[in-house]
Amino acid sequence: MRQFILIYFRQRKKQNLLLLLFGVIFSVVFWLYQLPAVAVVYPILLLMLVWAVFTGIDMYKSYGRYTFFLSTSKKCGLELSGDMSADREPDRVVENPDWDMFQELLEKQEDSVDWECAFYRNAVSRLLSERREQLDAIKMWNQDTVDYYTTWVHQIKTPIAAMRLMLQEDTEDSRKLSAELQRIEQYVEMVLTYLRLGSGETDYVFARVDLDKLMRECIKKYAGQFIRRHLTLDYHTMDCQVLTDEKWLAFVVEQILSNALKYTRSGSVSIYMEPPCTLCIRDTGIGIAPEDLPRIFDKGYTGYNGRSDKKATGLGLYLCKQICDRLKHTITARSVPDEGTVVCIGLGREVLETE
Repeated sequence: MRQFILIYFRQRKKQNLLLLLFGVIFSVVFWLYQLPAVAVVYPILLLMLVWAVFTGIDMYKSYGRYTFFLSTSKKCGLELSGDMSADREPDRVVENPDWDMFQELLEKQEDSVDWECAFYRNAVSRLLSERREQLDAIKMWNQDTVDYYTTWVHQIKTPIAAMRLMLQEDTEDSRKLSAELQRIEQYVEMVLTYLRLGSGETDYVFARVDLDKLMRECIKKYAGQFIRRHLTLDYHTMDCQVLTDEKWLAFVVEQILSNALKYTRSGSVSIYMEPPCTLCIRDTGIGIAPEDLPRIFDKGYTGYNGRSDKKATGLGLYLCKQICDRLKHTITARSVPDEGTVVCIGLGREVLETE
């Protein structure tokens, strides 16, 4: 309470000095006209009484705001003590401020007086400064992480390539090991893709892409698995070009092909186009349960099939959705359990007919 009284009267010293000056002027005027002392004392007493009443009411309201700011400042991550004048900053700012509570405090700024304005200036300055420092630290940490895993991915590709050379012998065991090695490569690329998407700085290069060429290169990577699983590939030639990023679209296609092969024990995988420009990949696998279908693109969601497989991460389709959103493509899925799944990638209206 003592701290509040000091702050209150210090902030209103100009008004109080002005009031005192008026009292002196009235006293001098009354004295010059040689009025009785009672005529001078009574007006001064009445003036002091009115001043005391209005000051008391104003102090009561100001004290309510003062206690509100102290309690709210602690909730939003500030602890204030001592002077809160315009040239003094809060004593310290604790970590993890409650930004919603701080926003609520700022919305009450309209009726603030001088000491409250000082509070806002200091609080906003300190919090924004700390916020910038935190964002810079997070950005630096993210960049270091991406740089580390980028280096790790390139380093791990060397022993993977060496192992692939060792598995050139055409035996059943070598084919199985090659398939598992391909899965390792896919997981490595998935790690790097996940980190790059989270960093906010992705090397998108939009250009005219021959869709047929891109699809054939993706299919070639999984040719061994088609043969080993005795699955039929029904591929329809795609005589069109699309405006997209070839590398990122290839990642999406490879991920969908991988899922199709993983969950298709027998039958076929069909790849075709639907008008106006929608790439469809259909399999005759185990399908997706109706209750899982709306959530298959959610981060970390594996569903019934993922729980039965026990190796699913729930990141593959999530990354596909994130990439398609950033490329301004759409991705949807429809499925019937035990009959198969169709994943459709809408490549937009930027279709360029080949000559």
